[in-house]
Amino acid sequence: MRGVLDIPAHLEPVQAALAAGLERVADRFEAQLATDIPPVARLTGHVERYRGKMLRPTMVLLCGLAAGGGTDLDKALTDEHVALAAVVEMVHMATLVHDDVLDEAEVRRRGQTVNAMTDNETAVILGDYLIASAYHLCSSAGSKQSTIAVGDTAMIMTAGELLQLAHRGDWSLDENTYFEIVHRKTAALIGLACALGAAASRAGREIEAALRTYGERCGVAFQIQDDLLDLTGEQRTVGKSVGRDLAKGKLTLPMVHALQSVGPMLRGEMLTLIEAAGRAGSAGETDDEAVARLREIVTEAGSIEHARAAAERLVGDAKNALAIVPETPAREFLQVSSDAVVDRRF
Repeated sequence: MRGVLDIPAHLEPVQAALAAGLERVADRFEAQLATDIPPVARLTGHVERYRGKMLRPTMVLLCGLAAGGGTDLDKALTDEHVALAAVVEMVHMATLVHDDVLDEAEVRRRGQTVNAMTDNETAVILGDYLIASAYHLCSSAGSKQSTIAVGDTAMIMTAGELLQLAHRGDWSLDENTYFEIVHRKTAALIGLACALGAAASRAGREIEAALRTYGERCGVAFQIQDDLLDLTGEQRTVGKSVGRDLAKGKLTLPMVHALQSVGPMLRGEMLTLIEAAGRAGSAGETDDEAVARLREIVTEAGSIEHARAAAERLVGDAKNALAIVPETPAREFLQVSSDAVVDRRF
């Protein structure tokens, strides 16, 4: 969440420790992916541009600081914290590369996606390469428990992707299923990042579980905000193709709520518009008129506010989970970070 937070002056030492830690993570990331095979080096160099908010590695480091409970920030982040932060970022990058293939997306972080730059086959194999690299790094730099946790989370995420695919084009999707998909696809990895940071600080199971809960709640709120940005954002601000969820038949929370809330006539119009957006998506385009009209209907149905309220409740739950974490500037930074989840515009 770099570039999003408005940090009070007394938390600047924490921010400085995070910035230094993230530089170490970037170096570790690059070192792990270093190769003397030119085509692979070119691809890994390109995918490193995907690093944006660095949310997941930030959560490893920040939760490591908070769980440690100490004040010596310069010594608090160990090589294990740094390696595990690089691991979760590699897993995340792999999911982005694979998602872009599934979504036929052409823009990511204001640049070409791997599949647009090369082809789907290359992008899929690159995603696999990133996953393999993450497991290798975790098994060599983390504990056995951390390696198992990464594997468990990868299975949860993959199952979430399969669940979403099973419901692609299901216009009767309910909110419970939506939240199950989001928890698996997005929140599980953010929760893992927080738990890994606590584990590397040897904080104990209770604090580790609390920080995992914090991460999972923030993770769902983060995805809801992504849903809102996909519907209401601008591509030059968001940094990736907007309206892609609609074009690929993926129902976001505002759409799920609106389809369940509006009357039969408006629901029929929504379905017609969604199908139009889907046809455009199949051609690699976006039906701007359909997206604009859907935005109007969803807004008038109160679904935008419904989604925002849900995200805000989840952020409140995340803050409550921090109650047992030692009261330090790092914990306060976590509280500020959770607010930024729903305030961001990209």
